[in-house]
Amino acid sequence: MSVHRLAIGASTFGWTLGSDDAHAILDRFAGTGGDLIDTADSYAAGRSESIIGSWMASRGSRDRMHVMTKVGRNQDLPGLAPQTIRSAVDASLQRLQTERIDVLFLHGEDHDVPLEESLGAVGALVEAGKVRAVGASDFSPERLIEARVLAANGLPRFQTLTTRYSLMERKSFEGATELVAHAQGLAVMPYFALANGFLAGGIRRRSDVKHDARGARAGVHLGRRGLRVLAALDEIAATHAVAPATVALAWLLARPSIVAPVVSATNADQVDALIAAASVDLHRSELVELDRASH
Repeated sequence: MSVHRLAIGASTFGWTLGSDDAHAILDRFAGTGGDLIDTADSYAAGRSESIIGSWMASRGSRDRMHVMTKVGRNQDLPGLAPQTIRSAVDASLQRLQTERIDVLFLHGEDHDVPLEESLGAVGALVEAGKVRAVGASDFSPERLIEARVLAANGLPRFQTLTTRYSLMERKSFEGATELVAHAQGLAVMPYFALANGFLAGGIRRRSDVKHDARGARAGVHLGRRGLRVLAALDEIAATHAVAPATVALAWLLARPSIVAPVVSATNADQVDALIAAASVDLHRSELVELDRASH
């Protein structure tokens, strides 16, 4: 699939954002060239998928959008047993009002189910035309290697990996996971790419932290290192005449294996700064400055 280099994250749809606000974000995203939507059957207990489905149906936009969803963590259909995967995918297709999922992610590892059984179930869904491509979400390097061995024996091959990664959260990806992803040619799509909004620059002091779950997650990064990163982002953003969030995403896009960061917006006006990241080429000295500030 050929897609825009930024995916809009829908984890807040149906949770902190209602249908009208979510539709406004998707309208702006599609209107500025975006075509990749990331969701999961566990986001807001499926309401995120329902909101996306209603938007695509009302706009007639299904054929020009690429939809990624995940199965494995929905409270009603937990885990990656074959029958669970089949039921979860059918439920997602119904909520999304579509006949196919462009990328289906296995949402985390399930050590109670052999991976070959899960991949076998996914393979049947691919053959049935319900799934186009398969990805791994938060899989360990060891599990990714196991999956590649199974793929060599005829099971579906993971083509993409989604994992937590940003200027503020680097250790969990850089190292073994990054090496394996690169060696396997996985298209990496980092989520929490703006560290729950912290890298947008709106939080500079404790009084800026909102008293909700997302605010608490962003507030964790408020400290000496976080302020150092924001200062570097401010300086580079001023040079390019863009927003700090744009620079944070451009840093990710300059990393090997990164195809499209997954980023959420709280309102439609934020979308332009996110989309702009694909058009910003950071200089080597700027990349070095951001690396130094974030380590």
